[in-house]
Amino acid sequence: MTRVAAVDCGTNSIRLLVADLDPATGAFTELDRRMRIVRLGQGVDRTGRLAPEALERTFDACREYAGVIAELGAERIRFVATSASRDAENSDDFVRGVRDILGVEPEVVTGDEEARLSFDGATKELTDAHGFAAPYLVVDIGGGSTEFVLGDTEVRAARSVDIGCVRMTERHLVRDGVPVDPPTEDRTAAIRADVAAALDLAAGTVPLDAAATLVGLAGTVTTVAAIALDLKEYDSAAIHHARISLDRVREIAARLVSSTHEERAAIPAMHSGRVDVIASGALILVAVMERTGAREIVVSEHDILDGIAWSAALGGE
Repeated sequence: MTRVAAVDCGTNSIRLLVADLDPATGAFTELDRRMRIVRLGQGVDRTGRLAPEALERTFDACREYAGVIAELGAERIRFVATSASRDAENSDDFVRGVRDILGVEPEVVTGDEEARLSFDGATKELTDAHGFAAPYLVVDIGGGSTEFVLGDTEVRAARSVDIGCVRMTERHLVRDGVPVDPPTEDRTAAIRADVAAALDLAAGTVPLDAAATLVGLAGTVTTVAAIALDLKEYDSAAIHHARISLDRVREIAARLVSSTHEERAAIPAMHSGRVDVIASGALILVAVMERTGAREIVVSEHDILDGIAWSAALGGE
């Protein structure tokens, strides 16, 4: 067994997984898994730069994670950074800060590599014996981008497109620095138009209607699942591999879009860092399900973070 630490730094959140893994047998023992909302992508779509306060929030989380990694004695660390740091002009500030705190070079991966890691993490447990038929279409709705990956035991096609819950919120649901809350019909129509255009781009690379099983990853999907399951608090075990119908997702998206900030914040399983961006994320999810023709989505709590951990155990392959 190899003890590894995986860090996934996205547009909205930064997450840590420390685990013992054996690539030869597939054995996996989770030691620590945690997440902090740091909103690294704050303003990137508008300014092209990482904001100083966003960098400091991210570095503060890195200091916490460095302590956990040292305490648990991880042999290998892999830090993967995604959309926000890929887009920013001052990404060198981010790289330097992470290296100073964690002693590891953050890898600003391409969208295609991000997609492959997400697929590996999400599908390792899926088998026909448990009712999960291949091929799978894995959809990872992030803060700044969404990844689409089609495959079975191997990736067949992948594409990353620039739609995400933070990017769509900042682009369409903020006016003169003030949130449009609840979103107006013209604003939500603009989100749907952007998402439709991005899905057209994705479909040029990935056949979106070719999968037997649609698998959804990341905070938008897991939060919608928690609401669909009427959870009184977030329960990872209940959410993992839950099946949520398209009709239920449409119903939840309509509720979120028509709600105020206070009403969304009052939803029991809602993380405070997702209150402002969940409506945009839900609209993306509905559009994806409608375009793929899926009648349900299988929700996975295992995603790019798990894929990063497996790649670290394999020596970064």
